[in-house]
Amino acid sequence: MKKLGLFIIGAIAAVMFFANISSLAVLAVSLVILYYAWKRWMKANTTMKKLFWIAVGIIAFVASALNAPALIAVAAAYVLYVVYKKWNETKQTKEIDDPFAHFEKQWAELERSF
Repeated sequence: MKKLGLFIIGAIAAVMFFANISSLAVLAVSLVILYYAWKRWMKANTTMKKLFWIAVGIIAFVASALNAPALIAVAAAYVLYVVYKKWNETKQTKEIDDPFAHFEKQWAELERSF
């Protein structure tokens, strides 16, 4: 039952991710442009070049900030990652060291030792 729930959640997250993957690409491009504008602004010598790179940076920042579907794609990718980790998780069984719970096992060990 747990695997079925994980499959359904993973399928929904995969559909959301692939539906918004183009906006994720636009977000990546706008962040690259923003980074490039920042680097070029730091190296610019004249005031006009600095103003130009500030304008480019502001446009790239606004394009990045208003790209809400890309944030949905990032969240869906995170959900897919969590589902993948939970799917491959192994259960760790914990043995109880209560002497009354494992009387038969301890009795067999005692018989072997004598």
